[in-house]
Amino acid sequence: MRFVDQDEDVVYWYHGVKKDATGDKETKLLTSEFGDDYDSIPMYEQIYALAGPTQTMRITGDTRIRSDIDKTLNLFEKFYKDHDGEGYYSHIDPIALSAHTESLAHNMARKNWNSVGDHAPAYLINLYLATGEEEHAKFLEYTFDTITRYFPDYTNSPFVQEKFFDDWSKDQTWGWQQNRAVVGHNLKIAWNLMRMQSLTPKDEYIDFARKIAEEMPKHGADRQRGGWYDVVDRVYKPDGKHQQVAFHDRKAWWQQEQAILAYLIMNGILKDDEYLRFSREVAAFYSAFFLDTDDGGVYFNTLASGLPYLMGTERYKGSHSMSGYHSMELCYLSATYINLLIKKEPMFMYFKPYPNGFKDNILRVSPDILPKGSIFIEECFINDKPYDNFDADGLFVTLPTTTEQVRVKVKLAPKSWLD
Repeated sequence: MRFVDQDEDVVYWYHGVKKDATGDKETKLLTSEFGDDYDSIPMYEQIYALAGPTQTMRITGDTRIRSDIDKTLNLFEKFYKDHDGEGYYSHIDPIALSAHTESLAHNMARKNWNSVGDHAPAYLINLYLATGEEEHAKFLEYTFDTITRYFPDYTNSPFVQEKFFDDWSKDQTWGWQQNRAVVGHNLKIAWNLMRMQSLTPKDEYIDFARKIAEEMPKHGADRQRGGWYDVVDRVYKPDGKHQQVAFHDRKAWWQQEQAILAYLIMNGILKDDEYLRFSREVAAFYSAFFLDTDDGGVYFNTLASGLPYLMGTERYKGSHSMSGYHSMELCYLSATYINLLIKKEPMFMYFKPYPNGFKDNILRVSPDILPKGSIFIEECFINDKPYDNFDADGLFVTLPTTTEQVRVKVKLAPKSWLD
């Protein structure tokens, strides 16, 4: 699935692999075959391609994965970044590797939430946690500054603006979205702003996150039956009624997961009980209706009432738009914030680094970008034996010199746990 361009020193990732009728011959698909992105290389596919590898690199320090990540970042900087303005373009032409080619049609020179904001949750925060490198922190700050500068639109709508033309003017006529809001994107902005706030505190980050948290239950949630809607109109209807849900009133699995994380993370950091209430309400709806307790997995959609919607492609538990990413993210970050910041209980993290996988043999073990001083390493074990060469407050372990992979287990505890 990987293509290495030696001339440009970049890596990009194939859209897919297609087999012929016999199943013997494979054809690499460079460009997208999805209707919204057809015949282009959409940035979100390149971003999501790094999600699993980056987490794996965090655990193992695999230098081959790190090389792939670095060269994919080269791709972003060379061909997707707007070097004359700000942000990143959403699509590039597969031949010209340009965002300004007419063949891109409705995707020519466009910017959106995915191309700017999805770097952080998909891979960039985990890359920074693994490396501690300043360039990754600066990249994070650049993306969040761009989001806080251009996405708020509260004089016109309770929802953020998600799609833009080259000059950051609003694109409200694009494809299926038109002037509609994706509820989960608003929520995703909120919880990722809070993570960034723990790294580089800024008033505009926390103000924006609080504004989203305040507006979303009124306009994106089903306050009667529970759960959160999928896509809704961004502006009031002419008759002055509440924003209407677009297309249908079904509820998608990933929108619920974004709501759980948004209010869980905001409560963990800001200690606002109202946020914890919202998180628990949507977690209850999700647990009651989205988990298939007979066959396993998570349903794609439910009806507004919570009954599973099992029609067409939405009956599948895996598809081009549904795999492990969001559900794994939910489990991982929920465990982190509930244990360490809400319940004030310790938790274990596990690693299996390669020899010399990490620079200077430094293994960084923070599970997320948490408020400074909120947790520490209480214990460390290597190959199940106690090990004391670690910086408790710096949240890193100095690995022993070895020629084999070792198993590292660290016990992380909240600072106030022992108080």
